[in-house]
Amino acid sequence: MNTWMLGLVMVWLAAANVKSQEIQVPEAEGFDAASVPAYQGEHVSVYAYIDENLEAHLSHLVRWVRQKSISAQNVGVQAMARLLASDLESLGFSEVALVASAGHPGVWGYYDAEAEKTLVIYMMYDVQPVNPEDWQVDPFAGEVVDHPLGKVLMARAATNQKGPERAFLNALASIIAVEGTLPVNLMVLAEGEEELGSPNFPEIVDGYAERLRTADGVFFPFNSQTPSGDVSLFLGVKGTVYFELEANGAASGGPANAEIHGSYKAIADAPAWRLVQALASLTTDDGNVIEVPGYYDAIRPPSEEEVWIFNGTVAGWQRREAGVCEGFGIAEWIDGISGRTSLATLTFGTTLNIDGIWGGYTGEGVKTILPHKATAKLDSRLVPNQTPDEALRLIRAHLDANGFDDIVLRKISGYPPAQTSVDTPLVRAVLGVFNKHGSIPSVSVRIAGSAPYYVFTDLGLPLIAAGLGLGAGAHAPNEFMVIEPVAGSRVAGLAEVEKFYVDLLYALAAAR
Repeated sequence: MNTWMLGLVMVWLAAANVKSQEIQVPEAEGFDAASVPAYQGEHVSVYAYIDENLEAHLSHLVRWVRQKSISAQNVGVQAMARLLASDLESLGFSEVALVASAGHPGVWGYYDAEAEKTLVIYMMYDVQPVNPEDWQVDPFAGEVVDHPLGKVLMARAATNQKGPERAFLNALASIIAVEGTLPVNLMVLAEGEEELGSPNFPEIVDGYAERLRTADGVFFPFNSQTPSGDVSLFLGVKGTVYFELEANGAASGGPANAEIHGSYKAIADAPAWRLVQALASLTTDDGNVIEVPGYYDAIRPPSEEEVWIFNGTVAGWQRREAGVCEGFGIAEWIDGISGRTSLATLTFGTTLNIDGIWGGYTGEGVKTILPHKATAKLDSRLVPNQTPDEALRLIRAHLDANGFDDIVLRKISGYPPAQTSVDTPLVRAVLGVFNKHGSIPSVSVRIAGSAPYYVFTDLGLPLIAAGLGLGAGAHAPNEFMVIEPVAGSRVAGLAEVEKFYVDLLYALAAAR
């Protein structure tokens, strides 16, 4: 092991066991995406076809966002699955199937181009619920409206993820219309439960695992640009485990069946206090260090490649960090950390977070009761080599050892982290296409959030989410994707988004 890497490990272990999870990564040479040669291919006839058919292509995006597919409420999900399957059939996919699962169906498609390379396309066709009163348009009308960034498609799933996904299919249709076939074989695997934590997607993937292993990688169509036109790419995601803790009177000695008068707290145990004390035992008093024994033990230090990539992103983070804080309404990060330290902690650190806590009366006025039950929802973001089941095992053991064996722990969802190397033909092809389009990306080790990419990376497949284009408002009101940017903007419009996808397929076909 290199001397600097040994030093990193020592700092890492100290950070995990002292007063905070603050993480330091040694300074070294950083990765520069500009070092990857730009893709040189030109597919003029296909580009012209896109320009000539842009109105029809936009209508496909509108058609997709108008079809509701709210997985949490089971609204329109089956219809959206059938719509996706029908569109794949129309493009000439030789195999198309709705794949049953214990939940919402998956969609499988295979396009045989008799090509040397095969690319898997991961898609999600479900969307988040909406509160229509919070929107400036009907969230499922698919309206194109004026915006400071240009003309945008404003609708639920405009950017997350129906907009970029249907734009990718538009690119396929354009290549096929001009060339008669694609430069690579395609396997499409879509799920309708991503917004639920993908609980049944592994079951869907398992049915095609052997065929998937023969592919050259996995691509997730994605709007990667910022309002300035810059591109951010991530090579990995954190895992997650989402669970509930519950205290109830039947187990702890408080009221068992219903709330009682608050005056009886003088002689009766309170489940709400019991839950609060159990939660408090999980971390230090400030909530910033996990005190569950062994919780940090499985975490591996960053690899040499991850340190290389990390050091290439520090300068960009330092330029925008203050804006990130301000945007969240946060005065400063934990312990006042910033710069390299805050980015390292965000990238390589694990978390334990209370998402919500409730019990008893929370309405207006006064109601003096002693609740019979109190519940909290928690999540933990996991980094290599943490796993959801081991995280919950450690939490359960900690609760039991501290006298909280009456606290109920319920797993709701979870999956491990996933990571892809920058030194793969797929990632290099993506970087080369960005460089051709004059959008040199900032490449990060991983995002702080989670996605079920492990189902593919555990099969040995590299995975990257990428694309030109800008969207905002995912999970929020007034979600949009830019269709026609304002003059002078570096943000790609729909035509440029589709041309990027065209170049990517040909770049991968030529990659060695």
